[in-house]
Amino acid sequence: MNTESKSATGSRPLSPVIIVGSFLLLLAFLFLIGQGLRRAYAGPIAIGQKVPAFELTTFEGEVIRTADWQGKVIVVNFWASWCKPCEQEAADLEQAWQYYRAGGEVLFLGVDYVDTEPEARAFIEKFGITYPNGPDLRTKISQMFRIQGVPETYIIDRAGRLAFVKKGPISYNEINGVIERLLAQAP
Repeated sequence: MNTESKSATGSRPLSPVIIVGSFLLLLAFLFLIGQGLRRAYAGPIAIGQKVPAFELTTFEGEVIRTADWQGKVIVVNFWASWCKPCEQEAADLEQAWQYYRAGGEVLFLGVDYVDTEPEARAFIEKFGITYPNGPDLRTKISQMFRIQGVPETYIIDRAGRLAFVKKGPISYNEINGVIERLLAQAP
């Protein structure tokens, strides 16, 4: 009876090639999903790691590409107008920018996080900030650094590696100490 029903339906056992091929395809698919999840849940860029190049369009419309600043020290500060601790560090960041600006070896970038442009511009004006600042459109830059809040400051060395991270307000002495150490190193 069993042989009659099997022959009536015409089913044959799957070939080993199809089984192995399907299994390999499933493993490849699971590997790709795993890689995507690993990237999605990766921690922040670690000290010593290369920082991917990125662009920031300032509130004035200037596009700043970090790739154009290879061989220079880059200070990236995440802030927001609604952030009270950001007010504490604003004068120190501007003072450090004024100190290093003329040398052309250090770039400061202010990345405005989850804010509105009128309030951000008012913050910049209130604290007399003159280094380039722009909004983090679609939180693209903050996601790359995987920031946890504001303020956060990241200092990138001349080789493009992350050299320093400060979560919370940063002081002039901290900024100056790190930048001086990085400028003393060969590019």
